Amino acid sequence: MYLGGPSAFVIAWLANFKLLLFAFGKGPLSSSMSLARFVAIGLELEPQFNEPYLSSSLQDFWGRRWNLVVSGILRPTIYEPTRNLATCLMDRNWAPIPAILGTFIVSGLMHELVFYYLGREKPTWELTCFFLLHGVCQAIEVALKKAFARSWQFPWLISGPLTIGFVMVTGFWLFLPSMHRCKVFERSTIEFAAAVDS
Repeated sequence: MYLGGPSAFVIAWLANFKLLLFAFGKGPLSSSMSLARFVAIGLELEPQFNEPYLSSSLQDFWGRRWNLVVSGILRPTIYEPTRNLATCLMDRNWAPIPAILGTFIVSGLMHELVFYYLGREKPTWELTCFFLLHGVCQAIEVALKKAFARSWQFPWLISGPLTIGFVMVTGFWLFLPSMHRCKVFERSTIEFAAAVDS
């Protein structure tokens, strides 16, 4: 678990998406950093979270506070190209809606892949459903903000607990079963105990 999880995440997800960005002349690999400096430093450390418990909406939670590394890689690889394509097909104000949905679908599929590598079991698509549900809810949120003026919103004392509550309830309902199926908790405990024993 301690080697397989991070390896699957870094190789199957981050490395492939960063190489995809590099192929189009974007992202951290295509920066002005010299090859020697890149090899010497290896990677740039990025913050993972930004106080997600202070989220005021799903858009705030997923876009600015939770798993910033993944948000930072999905934005230029999926969201922006999909939004640009949608702008050709629909009004520019509504182009973010299919981009949000596409981004969450890809995130769900990538989570299914990482969990497949962890447990070697066929996907049950609960993870994709989790991310699709959050994508639909975030798309509705964005549409409501556009329809009813961006400045209008609930105070944080209402929107904050609603946002975190929604994430927790849907996480227990759709995300945690995949972790239990892969025996993440049991295997992690056994591996930790073995490391301590050695």
